[in-house]
Amino acid sequence: MSLGQHSFDRFGLPRWLRDRMWDLERAFERARASGRAEDDTRLRIFFVLVLFSLGFLGLAVGATRATLFSDALNSGEAAVAIGGARADLVDRNGKMLAADLLHYGLYIDPREIWDQAETRRDLQATMPDLDPQRLERALRGSRRVFLIGALTPEERAKVNDLGLPGVTFEPEQHRTYPLGPTAAHIIGFSDAGGEGISGAEAAFNEDIRAAAGGQQPIPLSIDLRVQGALENELWKAVAEFRPKGAVGVVADVHTGEILGLASWPVFDPNRPGKSSIDAQTDRAANSIYEMGSTFKAFTVAIGLDTGVATPESTFDATHPFQMGYRTIHDYHATHAILTLVEVFQHSSNIGTARLAESIGPARLSDYFNRLGLTTPAKIELIETRRPLTPKVWNEDAVASTSFGHGINVTPLAVTRAMIALLNGGQSIPLTIHKLAPDAKVAGTQVVSQKTSMQMLSIMRANVTGGSGKSANIEGLFVGGKTGTGDKWDPAARAYSHTKQVSSFAAVFPTTGGPQTKRYFVLILLDEPQRGHLGVDPTGGIAAAPAAGRVIERIAPFLGLRRHATGTQMIPVEQPAEADVSEER
Repeated sequence: MSLGQHSFDRFGLPRWLRDRMWDLERAFERARASGRAEDDTRLRIFFVLVLFSLGFLGLAVGATRATLFSDALNSGEAAVAIGGARADLVDRNGKMLAADLLHYGLYIDPREIWDQAETRRDLQATMPDLDPQRLERALRGSRRVFLIGALTPEERAKVNDLGLPGVTFEPEQHRTYPLGPTAAHIIGFSDAGGEGISGAEAAFNEDIRAAAGGQQPIPLSIDLRVQGALENELWKAVAEFRPKGAVGVVADVHTGEILGLASWPVFDPNRPGKSSIDAQTDRAANSIYEMGSTFKAFTVAIGLDTGVATPESTFDATHPFQMGYRTIHDYHATHAILTLVEVFQHSSNIGTARLAESIGPARLSDYFNRLGLTTPAKIELIETRRPLTPKVWNEDAVASTSFGHGINVTPLAVTRAMIALLNGGQSIPLTIHKLAPDAKVAGTQVVSQKTSMQMLSIMRANVTGGSGKSANIEGLFVGGKTGTGDKWDPAARAYSHTKQVSSFAAVFPTTGGPQTKRYFVLILLDEPQRGHLGVDPTGGIAAAPAAGRVIERIAPFLGLRRHATGTQMIPVEQPAEADVSEER
C-alpha cells in the first residue's frame, strides 16, 4: 500500500485524528463505567471547548495573515470601490462640486408595526416629501420593503428618534451636489446606480468610476468665482428681459477651457426629477439658434483672410442689395458707402452680403467647415448637438449665412469658431477638463495671425464706436459683436418680427500679440421681452451690457488689471460716436 492509503481512512479523515477521537470516546466510556458521570460531562465540555478554541485560533491566524501579508497592500493600487461609487468632482481651484456622501435608505416591515395610524402620522409629519401612496402600499403589504432613499444622517436621526417599530435603515452611497443649481448644467448628475446621466458626470463617467475610493478628485475646467459672476449677471438680464431661455459662456481662447457655463432655466442636480426636461437642457450645448449678426465676424474674417478685402475696402450700402432670391436691407440704413470696419460697426447686412458675394459659396462654406460651424462643437459633453446648415451652398445660402440666417448652431459651436479668430488663427477643441498650466493645445491654422490681429482691432472698434458700446469697460479693452436674429415662425412660414435671439460675443483684452492671455465671453437671450426702458431688446441693448458686467467682475480672478491707455492692433478710422444699432 502507498503512503496515502496508510495516512487516511476510507472516510478521508487523517488516521491520527481518527485515533485521537477513538481514544477520547474510550475515555468517555471508562468514565461512565466507573459510575462518575460528572467526569464524563467534564470531558465532553473540555472537548467542545478545545474545538471552539482551535476554530477561533484558525480564524485569527487567517485574518492576521490576510491583513499583514496580502498582496493588495503591496500592489500600489487603490482598492476598487464597490457598487456605484464615484470620485469627487472639483473646480480648477479644488472647490467641491460633487461627492459621494453616506446616506440612508428607509425600510418598513409591516409585520413588526404595532400601530399603523401612528406610523403613518409620524412619518408624514417628519418627512413632508414622502409619497403618501407609497407609504400606504408599504403599510398594507406583507413583507419588508424599501420606502425612500437618500436620507441624510440628520434626517435619519429625526426618524429614528420616533422609535417606530418596523422602521429600519440601511446605509447607501448617494451623490451630492453641495452647490445645488450652481453650474448644474456643466456638472450634470448621475443616477442612483452610479451612472453619469449628463454634463461632466456623463462625459467623464468611466474615469469618475475608476477613480472612486482614491484620494485624487477629478478637476473640471470651470472656476467657481467666474461661474458665480457669470450666473449672477445672466440672471439679472433674465429678470429684466424675461426670455424663454438664456446662455452664458466664458472660455480661455488659447486652451479652449470652459471657465464658466450657464444655462437658464436652471435645475437642482440633487433632485433632477423635480425639474422639467426644459430646465435640465443645457442650452449652450444642446440648443441651436440662428445667431444673426454675430456671424458677421466670421464673414469679415474670411474676407480678410482670403484677400478679398482689407479694413479700408469700401462697400456700397446706399440702397438694398439683390442677391439670389433675396433682397437685403439694413435695419438701421446708413445709405452710405462704408469701409469694412464701418460695415462691422454699423452691422450692415448690405455691406456684409456684398463681401460674401466676393468670397463666393465654395470659399465661404470651406471656412465655415474649418471653423467648426457645420459640425457638433468639439467638446467632451455628450449633449453637444449637430447644427442645421444649408443643403446647397448657392448665392441665396451665402447671402443668408453671411449675417447669421439660414444656419442654426449651438452657442458652444460659436464659441469654438470665435476662439479661432482671436487666438492667432488656431481652431482648437473646447474642454471642460482642467489642463495643466503649461499645456500646449494642438490646433489647426484656419486664418492667419494677421487676420486674427485685425479681427481683434475691428471688434474693439465696434465696442468703442459701434453697436457694442454698452459692453465697454474702461481699461480692459473689450471687443465684441452684437447679434439680433429674427426667429423663424413655422406657422407663418416667415421670420418673426417679435421673436428674436439677442446675443453679444466679446473678447478681452484686444491689446497685445497673438500669445497674450485672452478670454471670450458669450451672452445669449432667447426671445427677450422689452425691459424697463421699453426699447427693442436687441443684442446691443439686452446682451452687451450683461457681457460687460461679467467681464468687469471676472477680470481680477483671471489676473487682468485695468490700464489707463491702450493701443489698437491696426490703425482704423473711428467714426463720430453716434447711436449705432445692429440689424434685426
